Amino acid sequence: MFDMIPDMAAKRAEMTPDALAFHDTVSGRDWSFAQVNDAANAVAAGLLRTQNLGEGDRVAIICENRAEFFITLFACQKIGVILCPLNWRQPALELAETVTQVGIDLMLSDAVFEVTAREVAREAGVQVATIEQDLAAWIDAGGPVLSAPVPAERPWYLLFTSGTTGLPKAVVQTARMAWANAVSIGQAIDLVSTDRAVCFLPLFHTAGINLYTLPVFLAGGSSTILPKFDPDVVHGLLASQQISQFFGVPAVYQALSLMREVGQINWSNIRCGCGGAPLPEPLIRFFADKGVNVLNGMGMTETGPTVFLMDPGHAGEKIGSVGKPQSLAEVRLAGVADGAEGTGELQLRGPGVTPGYFENPEATAKTFTDDGWLASGDVARRDADGYYYIVDRIKDMFISGGENVYPAEVERILNNHPAILESAVVGVSDAKWGEVGAAFVMLRPDEALAPEDLRPWCRDRLAGYKVPAHIRFIDDFPRTAAGKIRKPDLLEMFVNA
Repeated sequence: MFDMIPDMAAKRAEMTPDALAFHDTVSGRDWSFAQVNDAANAVAAGLLRTQNLGEGDRVAIICENRAEFFITLFACQKIGVILCPLNWRQPALELAETVTQVGIDLMLSDAVFEVTAREVAREAGVQVATIEQDLAAWIDAGGPVLSAPVPAERPWYLLFTSGTTGLPKAVVQTARMAWANAVSIGQAIDLVSTDRAVCFLPLFHTAGINLYTLPVFLAGGSSTILPKFDPDVVHGLLASQQISQFFGVPAVYQALSLMREVGQINWSNIRCGCGGAPLPEPLIRFFADKGVNVLNGMGMTETGPTVFLMDPGHAGEKIGSVGKPQSLAEVRLAGVADGAEGTGELQLRGPGVTPGYFENPEATAKTFTDDGWLASGDVARRDADGYYYIVDRIKDMFISGGENVYPAEVERILNNHPAILESAVVGVSDAKWGEVGAAFVMLRPDEALAPEDLRPWCRDRLAGYKVPAHIRFIDDFPRTAAGKIRKPDLLEMFVNA
């Protein structure tokens, strides 16, 4: 790939200045590509002028989905500031840990999350700027044209994902990764400038940014931005044929399938993708009966994210597959000969792969093999036709409603409760969310606790999707000879209870 990449907002504005880039449903405003670029220039100037920020400085942002998020993202690219989108599902205490790890210089918030932002900013010792006031003032003030190529490998923004220790890791995202993802997903879904997408997945998540909003922008298409997922609004957009490219996690497709009005949608001109977790076969067949192939895919925050996507021609034949590696993704299975059938750890390489974790060389070294491949931690199977299936996770991580949950993080919170001696969390199947947490808890001697007492403790310290849906009390744990808890035995106990 290239060492330098054009300023994305400026290049798109140069090519199609008057075309629609975003329709923001919060403000009701339409943004052309030229207006997006002008606003990004102005925000970049505001960050330089009023905040004295420059290359390498970090700005955290917490907000619902809105056009100003992408304007700020492009502004940061122009001047080398690193944007740190924060998970608004997390309480302030968790977010404070996150921003302390990377060291932020400014907190940017919308009005919805301003209270949380000020709590986090106080812990971090930084100022808060608001989208409605400060960013709006910067845009009104205007700014110089800052268009110039940007280093392909320079950190652009960070996405946070918890490690097995429960502490957050900041995955570096670069302009090179964004272009690689745009090429890979763009070719896979036949993305063109006349496409229209809808952005409702949270923008602290790679899917919210990159599936498909940023690739659609780079292709010259338009996106309708919703503050968050609303089944009625999304259904209305689909039914009125305002969307041609649609991406959702399984919970989104499940919510749509439960709507009586879903039969009103003409799917013939809508291409649908799914990620975050495998789409269950009943849902695949439900939508297939309505004339649409929902294409399963697979990627990671660390891969920008697109690695796999099923092709429409084989979606019915290869149910459960995530397809084949896309154009800029290299894949191998550890211990399996190239191109051969087999099962092994999925390892990844290519221009869409992150250079590593921000200021965390130890975590980076553990994630990459000696010859430079990203070890996914997933076991995958390749069939005789070259299609891949995700078999299982090597690590204990599970996915609830499209969000990664790491048991060690939940266990750390549980073990801080004064009545708890030890805990273990496993992911169990759930009809609505795909998977949820089941916590096994051993109390300290002479202590008493009920699940109803423990859940509020978790809710105050964890995002809602991380709170265990099931809590079981146990006298002791099944253990290995080395004293480690045997989590497969816990899962079996849960299933057989």
